Amino acid sequence: MAGTDRHRPFIAEGPAIILVEPQLPENIGMVARAMANFGLAELRLVNPREEFPNEKARAAASKADHVIDGAKVYGDLASAVQDLSFLFATTARERDGFKQVRGPVEAGRMLRQRFTAGQKTGILFGRERFGLSNEEVSLADELVTFPVNPAFASLNIAQAVLLMSYEWMKSGMESETDTAFRGPQMEPAHKETLHGFFNHLEEALDVRGYFRPAARKEIMVHNLRSVLTRAGFAEAEVRLLRGVITSLDYFTRKHPRGSGAPEGREKPKPMAKKAKSEGDAQE
Repeated sequence: MAGTDRHRPFIAEGPAIILVEPQLPENIGMVARAMANFGLAELRLVNPREEFPNEKARAAASKADHVIDGAKVYGDLASAVQDLSFLFATTARERDGFKQVRGPVEAGRMLRQRFTAGQKTGILFGRERFGLSNEEVSLADELVTFPVNPAFASLNIAQAVLLMSYEWMKSGMESETDTAFRGPQMEPAHKETLHGFFNHLEEALDVRGYFRPAARKEIMVHNLRSVLTRAGFAEAEVRLLRGVITSLDYFTRKHPRGSGAPEGREKPKPMAKKAKSEGDAQE
Protein backbone atom coordinates (compact mmCIF):
# COMPACT_ATOMS: atom_id res chain seq x y z
CA MET A 1 0.00 0.00 0.00
CA ALA A 2 1.32 3.45 -0.89
CA GLY A 3 2.98 5.22 2.03
CA THR A 4 3.33 2.05 4.12
CA ASP A 5 6.71 1.25 5.69
CA ARG A 6 6.70 -2.11 7.42
CA HIS A 7 10.15 -1.50 8.87
CA ARG A 8 8.89 1.27 11.16
CA PRO A 9 7.41 0.68 14.63
CA PHE A 10 3.77 -0.39 14.49
CA ILE A 11 1.45 1.82 16.59
CA ALA A 12 -1.74 0.35 18.05
CA GLU A 13 -2.96 2.12 21.15
CA GLY A 14 -5.21 4.88 22.42
CA PRO A 15 -8.96 5.30 22.92
CA ALA A 16 -11.56 2.80 21.75
CA ILE A 17 -13.69 3.84 18.79
CA ILE A 18 -17.36 2.92 19.36
CA LEU A 19 -19.81 2.92 16.44
CA VAL A 20 -23.52 2.80 17.33
CA GLU A 21 -25.64 0.77 14.89
CA PRO A 22 -23.47 1.28 11.80
CA GLN A 23 -25.46 0.47 8.68
CA LEU A 24 -22.93 -0.13 5.91
CA PRO A 25 -20.06 -2.57 6.33
CA GLU A 26 -18.07 -0.42 3.88
CA ASN A 27 -18.24 2.42 6.38
CA ILE A 28 -16.94 0.14 9.11
CA GLY A 29 -14.04 -0.78 6.85
CA MET A 30 -13.22 2.85 6.11
CA VAL A 31 -13.35 3.61 9.82
CA ALA A 32 -10.85 0.79 10.44
CA ARG A 33 -8.55 2.22 7.78
CA ALA A 34 -8.73 5.71 9.30
CA MET A 35 -7.95 4.27 12.72
CA ALA A 36 -4.95 2.34 11.44
CA ASN A 37 -3.60 5.45 9.69
CA PHE A 38 -3.28 7.20 13.03
CA GLY A 39 -2.33 4.40 15.37
CA LEU A 40 -5.73 3.43 16.82
CA ALA A 41 -6.69 -0.24 16.94
CA GLU A 42 -9.65 -0.89 19.24
CA LEU A 43 -12.98 -0.88 17.39
CA ARG A 44 -16.30 -1.62 19.08
CA LEU A 45 -19.57 -2.06 17.20
CA VAL A 46 -23.01 -1.73 18.80
CA ASN A 47 -25.71 -3.64 16.91
CA PRO A 48 -24.31 -3.36 13.36
CA ARG A 49 -27.05 -3.75 10.76
CA GLU A 50 -25.19 -6.48 8.87
CA GLU A 51 -23.50 -9.50 10.36
CA PHE A 52 -19.92 -8.95 11.44
CA PRO A 53 -17.17 -9.97 10.61
CA ASN A 54 -17.98 -8.91 7.07
CA GLU A 55 -15.89 -9.25 3.92
CA LYS A 56 -17.17 -5.94 2.55
CA ALA A 57 -15.80 -4.23 5.65
CA ARG A 58 -12.49 -6.04 5.30
CA ALA A 59 -12.14 -4.98 1.67
CA ALA A 60 -12.91 -1.34 2.49
CA ALA A 61 -10.39 -1.44 5.35
CA SER A 62 -7.60 -1.65 2.76
CA LYS A 63 -5.41 -4.05 4.76
CA ALA A 64 -6.20 -2.64 8.20
CA ASP A 65 -6.93 -6.25 9.08
CA HIS A 66 -5.70 -5.97 12.66
CA VAL A 67 -8.51 -3.49 13.38
CA ILE A 68 -11.16 -5.62 11.66
CA ASP A 69 -9.97 -8.85 13.30
CA GLY A 70 -9.89 -7.26 16.75
CA ALA A 71 -13.30 -5.55 16.50
CA LYS A 72 -15.89 -6.54 19.12
CA VAL A 73 -19.67 -6.56 18.69
CA TYR A 74 -22.00 -5.55 21.55
CA GLY A 75 -25.74 -5.84 21.93
CA ASP A 76 -26.16 -2.48 23.67
CA LEU A 77 -24.19 0.69 24.24
CA ALA A 78 -23.99 0.37 28.02
CA SER A 79 -22.14 -2.94 27.64
CA ALA A 80 -19.77 -1.44 25.06
CA VAL A 81 -18.59 1.36 27.35
CA GLN A 82 -18.80 -0.19 30.82
CA ASP A 83 -15.03 -0.67 31.21
CA LEU A 84 -14.14 2.89 30.16
CA SER A 85 -13.25 5.62 32.64
CA PHE A 86 -13.88 8.50 30.23
CA LEU A 87 -16.04 8.78 27.11
CA PHE A 88 -16.43 11.50 24.49
CA ALA A 89 -19.56 11.55 22.32
CA THR A 90 -19.32 13.22 18.91
CA THR A 91 -22.16 15.44 17.74
CA ALA A 92 -22.82 17.83 14.87
CA ARG A 93 -25.69 19.66 16.58
CA GLU A 94 -26.27 21.49 19.83
CA ARG A 95 -27.68 19.35 22.63
CA ASP A 96 -29.75 20.15 25.67
CA GLY A 97 -28.06 19.41 28.97
CA PHE A 98 -25.04 20.39 30.99
CA LYS A 99 -22.21 18.51 29.33
CA GLN A 100 -19.01 20.30 28.43
CA VAL A 101 -18.40 20.67 24.67
CA ARG A 102 -14.85 20.48 23.30
CA GLY A 103 -13.28 20.97 19.91
CA PRO A 104 -11.28 18.10 18.37
CA VAL A 105 -7.88 19.61 19.22
CA GLU A 106 -8.70 20.00 22.91
CA ALA A 107 -10.41 16.61 23.00
CA GLY A 108 -7.35 14.92 21.48
CA ARG A 109 -5.09 16.46 24.13
CA MET A 110 -7.43 15.41 26.94
CA LEU A 111 -7.52 11.84 25.66
CA ARG A 112 -3.73 11.78 25.46
CA GLN A 113 -3.40 13.00 29.06
CA ARG A 114 -5.78 10.33 30.32
CA PHE A 115 -4.06 7.66 28.25
CA THR A 116 -0.69 8.68 29.72
CA ALA A 117 -2.25 8.42 33.18
CA GLY A 118 -3.29 4.83 32.43
CA GLN A 119 -7.01 5.49 31.98
CA LYS A 120 -9.10 3.62 29.42
CA THR A 121 -11.04 6.02 27.20
CA GLY A 122 -13.34 5.97 24.19
CA ILE A 123 -14.93 8.09 21.48
CA LEU A 124 -18.56 7.48 20.56
CA PHE A 125 -19.91 7.92 17.02
CA GLY A 126 -23.56 7.74 15.94
CA ARG A 127 -25.49 6.35 13.02
CA GLU A 128 -25.01 7.43 9.44
CA ARG A 129 -28.53 8.89 9.19
CA PHE A 130 -29.16 10.67 12.49
CA GLY A 131 -26.18 10.29 14.79
CA LEU A 132 -26.67 9.62 18.50
CA SER A 133 -29.85 9.85 20.53
CA ASN A 134 -29.98 12.05 23.62
CA GLU A 135 -30.12 8.92 25.77
CA GLU A 136 -26.91 7.63 24.20
CA VAL A 137 -25.23 11.00 24.58
CA SER A 138 -26.13 10.94 28.28
CA LEU A 139 -23.72 8.00 28.75
CA ALA A 140 -20.77 10.16 27.71
CA ASP A 141 -18.75 12.41 30.00
CA GLU A 142 -18.31 15.23 27.50
CA LEU A 143 -19.12 16.12 23.89
CA VAL A 144 -16.84 16.86 20.97
CA THR A 145 -17.92 18.72 17.85
CA PHE A 146 -16.11 19.82 14.72
CA PRO A 147 -15.74 23.35 13.31
CA VAL A 148 -17.72 22.72 10.14
CA ASN A 149 -20.07 24.70 7.93
CA PRO A 150 -23.14 25.13 10.18
CA ALA A 151 -25.41 24.91 7.14
CA PHE A 152 -23.83 21.58 6.10
CA ALA A 153 -22.49 20.01 9.27
CA SER A 154 -23.15 16.30 8.70
CA LEU A 155 -20.03 14.15 8.39
CA ASN A 156 -19.67 10.59 7.17
CA ILE A 157 -18.70 8.26 10.04
CA ALA A 158 -15.30 7.53 8.52
CA GLN A 159 -14.64 11.26 8.09
CA ALA A 160 -15.49 11.97 11.72
CA VAL A 161 -13.32 9.09 12.93
CA LEU A 162 -10.48 10.28 10.70
CA LEU A 163 -10.59 13.79 12.20
CA MET A 164 -10.54 12.52 15.78
CA SER A 165 -7.86 9.92 15.00
CA TYR A 166 -5.69 12.63 13.47
CA GLU A 167 -6.02 14.82 16.57
CA TRP A 168 -5.17 11.82 18.73
CA MET A 169 -1.98 11.15 16.77
CA LYS A 170 -1.01 14.83 16.71
CA SER A 171 -1.43 15.13 20.49
CA GLY A 172 1.36 12.58 20.98
CA MET A 173 3.98 14.43 18.93
CA GLU A 174 6.72 16.47 20.54
CA SER A 175 5.56 19.35 18.36
CA GLU A 176 2.19 19.54 16.62
CA THR A 177 3.99 20.78 13.52
CA ASP A 178 6.05 17.56 13.26
CA THR A 179 5.86 15.39 10.16
CA ALA A 180 6.65 11.72 9.63
CA PHE A 181 9.81 12.66 7.71
CA ARG A 182 11.73 15.79 6.78
CA GLY A 183 13.73 17.03 3.85
CA PRO A 184 17.54 17.24 4.16
CA GLN A 185 19.07 20.01 6.25
CA MET A 186 21.14 22.04 3.80
CA GLU A 187 23.60 24.85 4.43
CA PRO A 188 22.42 28.18 3.00
CA ALA A 189 24.56 29.38 0.11
CA HIS A 190 27.29 31.85 0.99
CA LYS A 191 27.29 35.16 -0.83
CA GLU A 192 30.61 34.26 -2.46
CA THR A 193 29.00 31.12 -3.90
CA LEU A 194 25.98 33.07 -5.16
CA HIS A 195 28.07 35.78 -6.75
CA GLY A 196 30.16 33.15 -8.53
CA PHE A 197 26.97 31.55 -9.80
CA PHE A 198 25.59 34.88 -11.01
CA ASN A 199 28.80 35.65 -12.90
CA HIS A 200 28.86 32.17 -14.42
CA LEU A 201 25.23 32.44 -15.57
CA GLU A 202 25.68 35.98 -16.89
CA GLU A 203 28.69 34.92 -18.95
CA ALA A 204 26.86 31.90 -20.37
CA LEU A 205 23.83 34.00 -21.34
CA ASP A 206 26.00 36.75 -22.80
CA VAL A 207 27.77 34.27 -25.10
CA ARG A 208 24.38 33.10 -26.38
CA GLY A 209 23.16 36.62 -27.06
CA TYR A 210 20.50 36.60 -24.35
CA PHE A 211 20.93 40.26 -23.39
CA ARG A 212 19.17 42.05 -26.22
CA PRO A 213 19.12 44.92 -26.86
CA ALA A 214 22.56 45.63 -25.41
CA ALA A 215 21.30 48.85 -23.84
CA ARG A 216 19.02 46.81 -21.54
CA LYS A 217 21.70 44.40 -20.35
CA GLU A 218 22.26 46.13 -17.03
CA ILE A 219 18.58 46.07 -16.02
CA MET A 220 18.18 42.50 -17.30
CA VAL A 221 21.13 41.34 -15.18
CA HIS A 222 19.71 43.19 -12.19
CA ASN A 223 16.29 41.55 -12.61
CA LEU A 224 17.83 38.10 -13.06
CA ARG A 225 19.89 38.42 -9.90
CA SER A 226 16.88 39.67 -7.97
CA VAL A 227 14.84 36.62 -8.96
CA LEU A 228 17.62 34.15 -8.15
CA THR A 229 18.44 35.81 -4.81
CA ARG A 230 14.82 35.51 -3.72
CA ALA A 231 14.94 31.72 -4.12
CA GLY A 232 17.15 31.30 -1.04
CA PHE A 233 19.41 28.61 -2.53
CA ALA A 234 21.46 26.18 -0.47
CA GLU A 235 25.14 25.54 -1.21
CA ALA A 236 24.33 22.16 -2.80
CA GLU A 237 21.62 23.68 -5.00
CA VAL A 238 23.99 26.32 -6.37
CA ARG A 239 26.58 23.63 -7.16
CA LEU A 240 23.90 21.70 -9.06
CA LEU A 241 22.89 24.76 -11.10
CA ARG A 242 26.49 25.61 -11.94
CA GLY A 243 26.95 22.05 -13.12
CA VAL A 244 23.99 22.48 -15.46
CA ILE A 245 25.40 25.70 -16.91
CA THR A 246 28.84 24.14 -17.30
CA SER A 247 27.35 21.17 -19.13
CA LEU A 248 25.50 23.49 -21.51
CA ASP A 249 28.76 25.31 -22.16
CA TYR A 250 30.82 22.20 -22.89
CA PHE A 251 28.48 19.83 -24.66
CA THR A 252 26.34 20.40 -27.77
CA ARG A 253 24.91 18.11 -30.45
CA LYS A 254 28.17 18.55 -32.30
CA HIS A 255 30.14 17.65 -29.20
CA PRO A 256 27.94 15.24 -27.19
CA ARG A 257 28.62 14.32 -23.61
CA GLY A 258 31.39 11.74 -23.39
CA SER A 259 33.36 13.13 -26.32
CA GLY A 260 35.52 15.32 -24.09
CA ALA A 261 35.70 19.08 -23.97
CA PRO A 262 35.39 20.71 -27.43
CA GLU A 263 38.59 22.00 -29.03
CA GLY A 264 39.56 25.35 -27.66
CA ARG A 265 37.29 24.89 -24.64
CA GLU A 266 39.45 22.91 -22.26
CA LYS A 267 37.82 21.94 -19.05
CA PRO A 268 39.06 24.23 -16.26
CA LYS A 269 40.78 22.64 -13.31
CA PRO A 270 38.93 22.50 -9.97
CA MET A 271 39.29 25.65 -7.94
CA ALA A 272 40.97 25.78 -4.56
CA LYS A 273 39.31 24.13 -1.59
CA LYS A 274 38.04 27.48 -0.36
CA ALA A 275 35.79 27.72 -3.42
CA LYS A 276 34.88 24.03 -3.46
CA SER A 277 31.23 24.78 -4.18
CA GLU A 278 32.18 26.17 -7.59
CA GLY A 279 34.88 23.58 -8.32
CA ASP A 280 32.55 20.66 -7.67
CA ALA A 281 30.13 21.87 -10.32
CA GLN A 282 32.83 21.85 -12.94
CA GLU A 283 34.26 18.41 -12.24
